[in-house]
Amino acid sequence: MTGDTFTIVGRCERMGMVGVAVATGEIAVASRCPHAKAKVGAVSTQAYTDPRLGQLAIKLLEMGFAAPKVLHDLIPSDPHIERRQIGIVDKDGNTAVHTGKQNLPWAGHIAKKNYVAMGNYLVGEGVVKAMARAFEESVKENLEERLMRAIEAGRDAGGVIGPGQRSAGLLVYDWEVFPRVDLRVDWHEEPIGELRRLLEMYKPLIPYYAQRPSDPTIGVVAEWLEKQKGKGGE
Repeated sequence: MTGDTFTIVGRCERMGMVGVAVATGEIAVASRCPHAKAKVGAVSTQAYTDPRLGQLAIKLLEMGFAAPKVLHDLIPSDPHIERRQIGIVDKDGNTAVHTGKQNLPWAGHIAKKNYVAMGNYLVGEGVVKAMARAFEESVKENLEERLMRAIEAGRDAGGVIGPGQRSAGLLVYDWEVFPRVDLRVDWHEEPIGELRRLLEMYKPLIPYYAQRPSDPTIGVVAEWLEKQKGKGGE
């Protein structure tokens, strides 16, 4: 992944969910950059990314290291760290971020309690500021919606330099070992818009896919949806 990526790594303080939303100008960004684990934390590693750094960061978080300590240990482990951009949010909402000096400008980040907004090869600082503002202003929403609004705000603020975004992804964990939401658009003329379309389709089914592993008697999706309509009096 070369430099042209913007990302929000976040945690829901109300429910403890963690996740990442990311968009870039290259193909299949969600296969390399975002990493998360329930009750552990979330990480994105990008620019000239090394996905192994994300996996290592999750392992260190599992060991109980806070986000700043994880980053402190990652930096000397990578001889190419100045080509990387890494954002980390741990299970307690502590954050840490590194934007390497060799990231393509504009490159930078905002790190506050419960989130990191960051990007490289962007049209300007306004992209990261817009993501941060959208995340902060949507605190009453579920995490997947907050992350989605943040990445949309980054796009609307100009996004990456060049032809624009071509792939995007959204990854959220709640308290299960499997993700609550794991959606990706690997190649599209407007991947963030397509990601939004998929999220709106998926949102009503989040409870279904959460329940089905422990209760396969709930039936197929269509049957379950009909039952939900009945409960709502429709």
